[in-house]
Amino acid sequence: MEQTLDGEGAANASSQAANLAGPANLANAASPANPANPANPATPASESGTFPQAADPASIASTLLQAAGAKRPVRVLVADDQDLVRSGFRMILSSYDGIEVVGEARDGDQAVQLAERLRPDVVLMDIRMPRVNGIDATRAIRSNAVLEDVQVLILTTFDLDEYVYDALSAGAGGFLLKDAEPDEIASAVRVVAAGDALIEPSITRRLIETFVAARPGVPAGAAARGIDQLTDREREILTLVARGLNNDQIGERLFISPATVKTHLARIMAKLDAHDRAQLVVRAYESGLVKPGVM
Repeated sequence: MEQTLDGEGAANASSQAANLAGPANLANAASPANPANPANPATPASESGTFPQAADPASIASTLLQAAGAKRPVRVLVADDQDLVRSGFRMILSSYDGIEVVGEARDGDQAVQLAERLRPDVVLMDIRMPRVNGIDATRAIRSNAVLEDVQVLILTTFDLDEYVYDALSAGAGGFLLKDAEPDEIASAVRVVAAGDALIEPSITRRLIETFVAARPGVPAGAAARGIDQLTDREREILTLVARGLNNDQIGERLFISPATVKTHLARIMAKLDAHDRAQLVVRAYESGLVKPGVM
């Protein structure tokens, strides 16, 4: 049976991991024999299956925490050109259990560099920044195979913003208003990190409908690329995704399991070269598979 830890249990696990990963214990674990401790046999670590020789302390601590059932926190990089905004988001997010702010970037170029170095789970990305804006930075991150697990959550002042649409098209997993409540910010970070759903599907759909309708010049062939490769079932699922349904709701509608929906979505993303649900919604509207205003 899977065991989970409460806050105190996780803290104890962290403490034990830190102690076991300390220099003295590392020496004991990695050395062939410990004369002062007869209980420690002269067995190489690689044969004992405990830790590899010359093991990294952080790796040992991570292994012990995972074995104890403690979850790794969601690691967040905050990118905004205003110092006060970055500090505010750092303070808000750091106050929530399971979320850790690992870095701050002043522009899109620095955001890309830090994403490559820190490998955060989520980049909280402002759109309007100097040098490299948030849209181009999002595109650079999401098109980098090394950063395929790094999600982007866009920060914006206005929800119906053409730049937000462009950011979603570039691969952002969702967007968040800068004046959102702290609980909404933390929840949005967790949702995007999990890659489970769009943030505010109804608003995202309205945003995409607004700017797809205003952009009749999108090449039909380019927009529909890959759609003709989808099976009837895949088209059906893509349509429901574009209308804002989550996996459970799609499963109920089509009488299939959420796991089966997830499998179909993975295939759809591969065929459409889409990184997440937001890009699937954009592809569905731009291709004409889903019409603005039609539910």
